[in-house]
Amino acid sequence: MGEAVSIARNPTRAVGIGSIAIGGGRPIAVQSMCATKTTDVEATLAQIESLAAAGAGVVRVAVDTPKDVEALAAIRPRTRANLSVDLQENYRLAERVAPWVDKIRYNPGHLHHHEPDRPWQDKVRWLADAAGQQDCAIRIGVNGGSVDPALQARFAHGDSVGPMLASVLEHCAVLDAIGFDRYCVSLKDSDPVRVLEANRRFAAQRPDVPLHLGVTEAGMPPEGIARTRAALGPLLREGIGDTLRVSLTVPFARKCEEVEAGRRLLDDVARGVPVGEAETESLGSGLRIVSCPSCSRVENEAFVELAEEIRRMTRDMAACPLTIAVMGCRVNGPGETDDADLGVWCGPTQVHLSRRGEHLGAFGYAEILGILRKELDRLVGE
Repeated sequence: MGEAVSIARNPTRAVGIGSIAIGGGRPIAVQSMCATKTTDVEATLAQIESLAAAGAGVVRVAVDTPKDVEALAAIRPRTRANLSVDLQENYRLAERVAPWVDKIRYNPGHLHHHEPDRPWQDKVRWLADAAGQQDCAIRIGVNGGSVDPALQARFAHGDSVGPMLASVLEHCAVLDAIGFDRYCVSLKDSDPVRVLEANRRFAAQRPDVPLHLGVTEAGMPPEGIARTRAALGPLLREGIGDTLRVSLTVPFARKCEEVEAGRRLLDDVARGVPVGEAETESLGSGLRIVSCPSCSRVENEAFVELAEEIRRMTRDMAACPLTIAVMGCRVNGPGETDDADLGVWCGPTQVHLSRRGEHLGAFGYAEILGILRKELDRLVGE
């Protein structure tokens, strides 16, 4: 496992995650996530080991079903890597996965989907109890595209960061009230400007809580790396951030590129390179393609190639101030394409297309490019 990089930063408290700790002056750890199906034990184990060997201090896996839990139980004895588990709607699996991992990540926005009649505060206390009994840390992972709609309604239309910040502060307060302090926080968005603002505001209000930095749906390299550096470079220089992930849309066999990009970012910041300035300028204000990182929830690996094909198809539209969102699964797809001019989210055999939040239908992988191009031309004409 590669050595973490030391950068002077805010005095957050230390939170243990297996054999490492983040915060409290510890070196900043780089993270990544497996793209293999968790139920494929051999493939997932091989990817965990390759990511750890590349320098990932924590490796995340997704668990959605009891079969995923069984696979995780088979994987755990065969690796010394620090494992984090990603829970979305199925938060009740936490009790079953906690014995096999070092950290549990949950998304506050998704807690309202499952058992909607149960107060979310009860769910958080239940998660903390499951983690505490098995010596696990927790990450409160807020995503700008999946904040609880009831919370979003409390803020003015132009304040996209307010709902994220309010959500995470509320969840911190519940954990604080029950005496569970082994947690960190992430506030992620596909827009680097919002990532900067959200993390600065949180660090100002809760300088004690370790921050996990990242740009969600950063996209394909090199643009995805540039978006991440544009957001994270300034934060790291300001002393904000205790661990990070570079979330890239890459083929499953290239997941180590996330770790390599993260370590280059830390090395550059440590050497005094003004990370973020050139990257922000290079991104410009034209066509933006945001796409979620390849992970085990992707229902058809053709999603990665589709994202590449959309980029190639739209090269002649680089100056158009439009956003296309390309999502790989049902978890992120429906909600996180709503703000895009055009959004596609990929199922096993069909691709769902939306235009500014309106669902236009589901189409085959072979026909979606032509339909998407017609919709793009229509938007440009308007």
